[in-house]
Amino acid sequence: MTRDDGEQLLDYPLPASGALEPPEEWQRLRQQCPVAGVRLPSGDEASLVTRHEDVKQVLSDQRFTRDLGASGGARVSANESGGVFNTSMASALPQSGAAHQRWRRMVSKWFTAKRMATLRPEIESMAERLLDEMVEKGRPADLKAALGFPLPVWVICDLLGVPEADRDRFAYWSDTLLNLTRYGQEEIDAAQNEFVEYMAGHVAAKRADPGDDLLSALTTETDSAGEGVSDEVLVATGQGLLVAGHETTANMIGKMVAMLLSDRRRWQQLLEDGSLVRTAVEEALRYDANPGFGMPRYIGEQAHLADTTLPEGTTVVCSMAAANRDESVFDNAEDMTLGRSPNPHLAFGVGAHSCLGQALARTELQTVLEVLLRRLPSLKLAVPVDELRRVDGLVVGGLREVPVRW
Repeated sequence: MTRDDGEQLLDYPLPASGALEPPEEWQRLRQQCPVAGVRLPSGDEASLVTRHEDVKQVLSDQRFTRDLGASGGARVSANESGGVFNTSMASALPQSGAAHQRWRRMVSKWFTAKRMATLRPEIESMAERLLDEMVEKGRPADLKAALGFPLPVWVICDLLGVPEADRDRFAYWSDTLLNLTRYGQEEIDAAQNEFVEYMAGHVAAKRADPGDDLLSALTTETDSAGEGVSDEVLVATGQGLLVAGHETTANMIGKMVAMLLSDRRRWQQLLEDGSLVRTAVEEALRYDANPGFGMPRYIGEQAHLADTTLPEGTTVVCSMAAANRDESVFDNAEDMTLGRSPNPHLAFGVGAHSCLGQALARTELQTVLEVLLRRLPSLKLAVPVDELRRVDGLVVGGLREVPVRW
């Protein structure tokens, strides 16, 4: 497909030949077309950046905002709301400036590396319990369904004070919020109304009877300006953390294990040297060729990027995964090197909007990997790698299932 100016437009997201393989276009784009015109699932146009330097620049530059609802901003998905980046949840949270920093400071206190270290024993205990259940049911098993999904849901719901009986509902609500092409507008609206209604009730309950959890703390806290947090912001915070706190990590657990087992020499290397777990997790994050949509940004003024002039009102999609394969930054970028250090990958973004929960995600991934290596050293994929299937139609990337034996 071509634009009026004759530029060839690529349909985005780009297709890949396998569930764990990167799109062939990545390398060509980095080398020959670092700012490429793409057509999103909505039909709107955007500019795709794939080089490490350019992605880092866009994510660090405050002129590139998350305000896709601005004039000319691209809708990501085909439904009316335009996708998770255009929703009322996104608009309810302060997206930039001092208000965003105040909100971020209040929430980030719950996601420090020190606090995550105190959570690790509980995460390990839950991983052990889930593995016990998986082993008892027998092999083969779907590691994503048995461990990858329920563990992060349990952790984030615990942080938010969500009752265990309510947790099964979040998967569907999250999927509709993360829609690209899977759901229709009527289904999305119904699910999101349920999600907002549930979270509003949860926030009201926390205001009436605070517990020892993040949302309870936010109902009573004031920011540096002496202002409390509104119900609208609390509801959006709860929604955002529930979605971000379980969807990405649940999928990453499955992809990480699949990557390590797809060449079993990697698994054997970790069995022989457990000290590599930390760097192996970082390398899995870098090497992940199926992370999902990427990070869109909007710029309301003309800007220059990689010898390209971006017109006012351009939406830029940052492919952190493509940037993480940049040969100018990573030696042997197409190899998964478990001891790679330093590893300046961009999986969690960079700058003022880098992932709030990255310490939690790292803790969960490291703990899961340690428990699996100890409990199931004989673990292997139960199907050939080329039979693994990608999650389709959502903003997040993942595998539909991760069949394993032991």
